[in-house]
Amino acid sequence: MTIIDNAVYVDGSRAAEPESLEQTFETLAKHGGMAWIGLYRPTESEMAAVAREFGLHELAVEDAISAHQRPKLERYDDVLFTVLRPARYLDETENVEFGELHIFTGKNFVVTVRHAEMGGVAEVRRRLEQRPDLLRHGPEAVLYALLDQVVDEYAPVVAGLENDIDEIEDQLFSGDPRVSRRIYDLAREVIQFQRAIHPLPAMIQQLRNGFDKYEVDAELQHSLRDVEDHVERVISRADSFRDLLQNALTLDGTLTANRQNEEVKKISSWAAIFFAPSFVAGVYGMNFDYMPELHWTFGYPMSILLMAAMAALLYRIFKKKGWL
Repeated sequence: MTIIDNAVYVDGSRAAEPESLEQTFETLAKHGGMAWIGLYRPTESEMAAVAREFGLHELAVEDAISAHQRPKLERYDDVLFTVLRPARYLDETENVEFGELHIFTGKNFVVTVRHAEMGGVAEVRRRLEQRPDLLRHGPEAVLYALLDQVVDEYAPVVAGLENDIDEIEDQLFSGDPRVSRRIYDLAREVIQFQRAIHPLPAMIQQLRNGFDKYEVDAELQHSLRDVEDHVERVISRADSFRDLLQNALTLDGTLTANRQNEEVKKISSWAAIFFAPSFVAGVYGMNFDYMPELHWTFGYPMSILLMAAMAALLYRIFKKKGWL
């Protein structure tokens, strides 16, 4: 069963808990109020029943079933269709997990469709049920509260990403070879996070444009403006993360190139040191009959001393230059 919670609210209080969608529709028609139906990955038949009763547009219903939508806000006559991307930071894996929440709001109903194991909707329902004065404002109160909850859940994500970036900065200067991969992975998560939050200001502005037309309560207007402030702060932090990671990637490339140059210097230095004795040994190993010092008594120890002296001199030169 994909119905997570199903209730009818009258004057801000939970008045009925129908056991099926059919009973919900009957209760709403008989007693009025507002229906709030919470679905988790609903089937096509369940969404079709909800769509028929509340007159949901087929394109919005199709989006709600298939998921994989970006955040957006669309109006179909008197029904508002909102898509949000909740997120949470997983400390165990140091990853960001993204969900998807679809919200249909009409004159007397709210339908929430979740596509991830996240408890934000249930938390909002519990909080609003403790505030009948807020819940009696109807579907707008639920929509704004859900939006506020999703934005509030971004705060731990921002903190987690910030901590990861701090760790990357430490890894960069420790020479950890895994840091490049971690920068790429973290940059991908930041991009996904930006895709989840960047559409929100435009969506909130659309809601604000309807304040007068739909006579939104002043308290709800203040609530939405507060959400807008939080969104702007989150966006600013996320954008700074993108810049920091780009700088970290550039710095990693520079440090890697420097380390490679140092290794090349060391290899070249040792190659030169070993080449000098090899050159002397090669010359005197050609076995010609007539060569200087070939039959000299001190020729052998002199060649050995010459090879050692050349190697020592080259070692001292490269050491002084910092190549070794």
